[in-house]
Amino acid sequence: MKPIARQSILTTLSSYLGVVIGYFNVLWLLPYALDPEQIGIFRTIQDMALLFVPFAQLGVGNGITRFYPKVKSSQFSFFTLSLMMALIGFVIVAGLFFFFKETLVSAFATNSPEVIDFFGVVLFITLFSVLNTILDAFCRSFLKVAVPAFFREVVLRLLVAILISSYLLSWLSFDMFMWGLALTYFIALFGMIIYMLNIKLFKLNFKFTDFPKGFLKEFIKYNLITLLGTTGAILIMKIDSLMVSSMIGLDANAIYTIAFSIAVVIEMPRRAISQVIMPVVAEHFEKGELKEINKLYKQVAVHQLLICLLLFLGIWSSIDSLYHFVPNSEIYEVGKWVVFWIGLGKLSDVIFSINGEIIVFSKYYLFNITATLIMSIAVIFLNLFLIPIMGIEGAALASFLAMFLFNFIKYIFVKGRLNFDPFSADIFKIIFLGLMTFAIQFYIFQNWELGILNISLRSLTVIIIYVGGAFLLNIAKDSRDRLFKKLKRTGS
Repeated sequence: MKPIARQSILTTLSSYLGVVIGYFNVLWLLPYALDPEQIGIFRTIQDMALLFVPFAQLGVGNGITRFYPKVKSSQFSFFTLSLMMALIGFVIVAGLFFFFKETLVSAFATNSPEVIDFFGVVLFITLFSVLNTILDAFCRSFLKVAVPAFFREVVLRLLVAILISSYLLSWLSFDMFMWGLALTYFIALFGMIIYMLNIKLFKLNFKFTDFPKGFLKEFIKYNLITLLGTTGAILIMKIDSLMVSSMIGLDANAIYTIAFSIAVVIEMPRRAISQVIMPVVAEHFEKGELKEINKLYKQVAVHQLLICLLLFLGIWSSIDSLYHFVPNSEIYEVGKWVVFWIGLGKLSDVIFSINGEIIVFSKYYLFNITATLIMSIAVIFLNLFLIPIMGIEGAALASFLAMFLFNFIKYIFVKGRLNFDPFSADIFKIIFLGLMTFAIQFYIFQNWELGILNISLRSLTVIIIYVGGAFLLNIAKDSRDRLFKKLKRTGS
């Protein structure tokens, strides 16, 4: 477990460094440098491109993680095959994009016509992102997730900060700024290629005859089926932004973007843990070690919720003060309830643990079709119903309901088929602790003036009550005892 823990820690550090840079970009630099309409264009183009990525990837990312243990002896042929499939997927998506271009134009023409000018940027971002996900997945099979996470979370955000600053200094026109966004994704991809060449993990081999009999057919079938599961999570994250732009306008999407970016930090530990845990789950399934998977299922649920709920409490308790420091805050602070609903949605992902990863790497991966179909219908219907009634808050509520439904369906399936369950007494202790922590800090600070002092004292109070309560309630006791033993050995 040492390599897993080390990679998980490094990945988490990259994630949070990326969050700091991302917060600076989204909460200060973007609102300062761009007007709301321009922020709306920026986010809409990004989200459209990233929504296309799982389709273009054809599910190959998860396929690499699942099938790598079976083809270790032909790993570079496997790598080459995966890249070729992803490129074929991109060509298909690009073809469909041009075929349905008029439909896309009509969807945005009324409320967000400026988006139409940058459809070319969408395709370039999609291409570079698709190739990057394949490189990322291949590195993940070797438990090399820290450096890819650094490129994904830190380098990309730094490049975006430089890009925004260049526009702010009038070195770029807005059109050049938007095309520069595609360039940032290319630079991140190029960096990944250099890294993999350096550790001798990037090598093309077109000899596909050494694969086991029937492997290619099984690999393609698995990829196409898990494609639906992968798109499910992306659809929830991106469709709301696009529908807000289409149904309300770019200004509304700018407000939604700021709020979403505040809330998304809550899921960072889950993303870091997932990157490391996926190849471990795949390996356990390959060896038939179901008890180990169930044990991981429970452990991950407790540790994820313990960390992520603390982040949610820290953010929501100081939400008014956070908006106080956003340039033109009077425009963007109306999105604070978006933060609440998106935050709860992220917590629903966390509390149900690694149910998605378990399904993807089990023999029941076909269930992804059913779960994703239900979720896709739900998220689109809920957005169509709630956005006209509640505006951007309706989009956020739709995302929360869709995420909860998606996770609950997967939980019921995993429980019924494999008899795995992520819930333990610690989960309910953490929920109780979270409610008590929020109530106490709210009572203490309800009439305080907004500002840095408010954020600092609220955050410190939340941490003291929450961490102290975790010790008193003996939450995650085994992990805590192991940590203390290691610290004692280090100090002796």
